[in-house]
Amino acid sequence: MGRAEERRARQRGGRRAAPGNRSPQTAVPASRAGSVSSAQGATRTAAGGRAAARRGAAKGGRGAEGGKGRIRRLFTWKKMLGGFLGFCVLVIGAFIVLYMTTPIPAGNAAAKLQSNVYKYSDGALLTRDGDVNRENVDLAEVPKEVQHAFVAAENKSFYDDVGVDLKGTARGLLNTVMGKGAQGGSTITQQYVKNYYLTQEQTVTRKLKELVISLKLDREESKDYILAGYINTSYYGRGAYGIQAAAQAYYRVDADKLTVPQGAYLAALLQAPSQYDWASASDTGKKLVQQRWNYVLDNMVEEDWLGKAERDDMKFPFPEEPKAVPGQEGQVGYLVKAANSELERQLVAQGVADSSQEAEAMVGAGGWNITLNIEKKKQKALEKSVKEQLTSKLDAKKRPVDGDIQAGAVSVNPKTGAVVAMYGGVDYVKHYTNNATRTDYQPASTFKPVILAAALDQGAVTQDDQKISVNTVYDGTSKRPVVGSDIGFAPENEDDVDYGDVTVQTAMNKSINSVFAQLGVDVGMDKVLKTASDLGMDTADLKAVPAQTLGTMGASPLQMAGVYATLDNHGKKVTPTLIKSAESSAHAVKPADPIGDQVVSREAADTVTSVLTGVVDDGTAQKSVRDNPLRNGQKVAGKTGTSDDNKSAWFTAYTPDLVTSVGLFGESAEPPHPQVTMTGATGLLPGKGRINGGGYPAQIWAAYTFGVSSKVSRFDLETDQGAAVQPSITTSPSQSPSQEPSEEPTTESPSSEPSKTQEPSETPTTQEPSETPTTQEPSETPTTGAPTTGEPQNPLDPQFGSGTGSQ
Repeated sequence: MGRAEERRARQRGGRRAAPGNRSPQTAVPASRAGSVSSAQGATRTAAGGRAAARRGAAKGGRGAEGGKGRIRRLFTWKKMLGGFLGFCVLVIGAFIVLYMTTPIPAGNAAAKLQSNVYKYSDGALLTRDGDVNRENVDLAEVPKEVQHAFVAAENKSFYDDVGVDLKGTARGLLNTVMGKGAQGGSTITQQYVKNYYLTQEQTVTRKLKELVISLKLDREESKDYILAGYINTSYYGRGAYGIQAAAQAYYRVDADKLTVPQGAYLAALLQAPSQYDWASASDTGKKLVQQRWNYVLDNMVEEDWLGKAERDDMKFPFPEEPKAVPGQEGQVGYLVKAANSELERQLVAQGVADSSQEAEAMVGAGGWNITLNIEKKKQKALEKSVKEQLTSKLDAKKRPVDGDIQAGAVSVNPKTGAVVAMYGGVDYVKHYTNNATRTDYQPASTFKPVILAAALDQGAVTQDDQKISVNTVYDGTSKRPVVGSDIGFAPENEDDVDYGDVTVQTAMNKSINSVFAQLGVDVGMDKVLKTASDLGMDTADLKAVPAQTLGTMGASPLQMAGVYATLDNHGKKVTPTLIKSAESSAHAVKPADPIGDQVVSREAADTVTSVLTGVVDDGTAQKSVRDNPLRNGQKVAGKTGTSDDNKSAWFTAYTPDLVTSVGLFGESAEPPHPQVTMTGATGLLPGKGRINGGGYPAQIWAAYTFGVSSKVSRFDLETDQGAAVQPSITTSPSQSPSQEPSEEPTTESPSSEPSKTQEPSETPTTQEPSETPTTQEPSETPTTGAPTTGEPQNPLDPQFGSGTGSQ
């Protein structure tokens, strides 16, 4: 080996043996050179072995860690940034292409407007809409302050923006892609584009077109042009498209005569035309539209479009009574309006429309073929019954109170949920509000079955910890303080009658307020309201207080028909449905399934039905229903109701195959139509002349139901309680001192008032089970004397069967 090669070998050996914390060029003393050289050789041998081992292990571990390494190499921050920038470039490029290739189309809204066709369930024509109420006006004819009201309501930045709300549009696109419906906002320009140039359908393509056309329109046209188009194409309710038609429909003036308060109301309407129409709005709707009206005016002040002092002096401008569309006289208008409302709800629920406003515009634009569940024979029979039993007896010229009586009714098939008949009022042309769907009157004692259903379904117990049953005894003394309530409550019975100790069955028959007030507290009012909601009532804003046991909330005949239909359907939820099918050239809307889940147990529902047969056969509906000559042995369960000051009276009842709720309402004939008493109406009622649920409402129900349903069928009940089944006679338990009836219930304090939970301890010898078979027909029972059902007389209730008391 030459010297050069030896030198290179030594250099290589020195570098390999150098410590990690030293430079390879570190000098080594000459005296240690030999030993160091030997150590380096050994080190190289060991290091070579360890390196080989590491290389072998690395080769074996690459299978586990190689994948992660490749992922890390693939998703480096540089590559991710590059990918994101590339995506942005593609999106921008695609948008530029879309912008360049999408022209502003010719307006097509007016050309697409056409009639809606409405049919009975068998396909027979009910009616079709007339011509659309629209008349365009120049923006110059609309007062400047009214123009500003619309901008203040919908888009304060209208005069400064570029025509789109990018954030709101992006949110809307995302919601559409994810199937969540619309939750984004849009500008006046976007709304105008959607109304006039496009359609209301909720698709990504339509939203992208809306965005592009809005940007183009804002660049090519003036703000005044866009605002004029917006207020002339928007839907305001009452069949009115455009501000001119709306001004006439709500205030009987032309658009150029609108005041600022009136303009602010019309601007507020656009958010929810039907809900905010003062003539038909619920109490909640009236509050919301007033809030919206104030919001519009406050925004005008904020934008310096209205003086603060002038705004403070403004009063809410109540609109005029609506005029019905020609061809919708009688019940037709009520049916059309109710069908439209149901269709609009389905359009929103199924994601076809962004909002109730868009849904109304879609229905109002026409082109729908709508088949209702209404059966022509039953519809005519219901109208005839109301006329013969009530309206033919009213004469407002003789008795002013007769002009205040309004009737509403809904009839439902409990097996399908189909609304087969509906009575909305004397005439849609004369009375715009649909009495069948209004929710501003108290259902009164027709709410009592809900309390009993809650008690039975929840397995509730009395204050003495005894399970509540139909035979549980309560104190029926009028004005008796309720025990166990955090709020003092001592309700009065109808006519302040004291009933003493009665069973729950008897309390239902006689509609005894004091008993059901205590029963509601025993169950828990929160649970009672939960059951009411499950059955179909709107209890969202109700407080769980004992007063609700008297039915002091608002409800409609449509809602109560649904509640009782659910009981008739053995506790499976029934949602009354008016529309059988609805389709247009662009959409086919599938009606929601009217039959839902089990919301109360079958035993609880069937027991309530059993109890309610006692109201018909031995309670407040004896004369009108049990003894009605048209009855042909049909089994009937139902409940009467009369509200405070006789402002409403109800009878809601059912056979196994048909449920009908009838309500009478006292409404002043003079605007703004406050609730008033009905007492004295018709002049044919004895005594005080009070209209009770067992009177005209029950008579209407009976004449209609027995007229259209001659089929005799029995309730298929899974229960051993109530008036419809044979009661089981058992040995009564010993009475504890706390169960003895109070001798002075009207003076005893709430803290010592017993809840009266003992079972009846005596059974009259004349009430043997064999003498009251379950197959006994109501028509075979005499109209006087002993009770007609299988329920034994309560020996503690000497007034049993008198038919007096709360209705």
